[in-house]
Amino acid sequence: MNTFILIAVAIVFSLCILGYFLFLRKPKAAAAADKSITASLKQLLLDNVSFYEALNSADKLRFEHKITAFLEEVHIEGVGLEVDDLDRVLVASSAVIPVFGFDEWRYNNLTNVILYPDTFNNDFQFEGDENRNIMGMVGSGYMNGQMLLSRAALIRGFSKSSGKHNTGIHEFVHLLDKSDGATDGVPENFLPHEYATPWLKMMHQEIDRIERGKSDIDAYAATNEAEFLAVVSEYFFEKPDQLKDKHPELYAQLSRMFAQNPAAE
Repeated sequence: MNTFILIAVAIVFSLCILGYFLFLRKPKAAAAADKSITASLKQLLLDNVSFYEALNSADKLRFEHKITAFLEEVHIEGVGLEVDDLDRVLVASSAVIPVFGFDEWRYNNLTNVILYPDTFNNDFQFEGDENRNIMGMVGSGYMNGQMLLSRAALIRGFSKSSGKHNTGIHEFVHLLDKSDGATDGVPENFLPHEYATPWLKMMHQEIDRIERGKSDIDAYAATNEAEFLAVVSEYFFEKPDQLKDKHPELYAQLSRMFAQNPAAE
């Protein structure tokens, strides 16, 4: 009899544990997706993120869930500044915009975003050096899993006067590019294999035009393939109609890559 009771208790206990994992316990990202964004954060999105403002109601809600999930998973800290809600909203928006076309994407290669007050140098100094010209950086080596951003550049990228430039988006596109193991301008996780060669050919043709002063794409894109991808991605999300008009083939490739059509009527 005692043996029977013990077996029964063990079965009940096992079923309880199984039920917990199946029905009650949720992955961190999934639980975050169920949380509603606060009214104050939503207002910051409306006031500062034109990409969000242009979305329909259903996509706004989806964007908000992605923002919440990102902020649950990635730590944002400041050096020489106190991180506020606007900082969090703009960093998270920079992360979400490039992957908005992918429902399940998570930045598994990022744990921390570190904000500096302004531009910094290669020694991560942000004061008293005329060579402080870095606005953002994806860490490597001992800094792997880290992203460094200038708060001033981050805010400027979301201003109405930013034009085709957005430092936050630029750096998160580098992170996406890096997700396949190589920061080389060919994001294999987003670009089907059959499009890789045409994409490389298109990049090199446009880089040649940039070097000859025949392109409106920022000259920094000619630095290398990785910078080309990041720069034209800024253009794609910040001025999609202009990019589609001036570079229709480039726009089409980026639309396929990011599974988005921001210039759609």
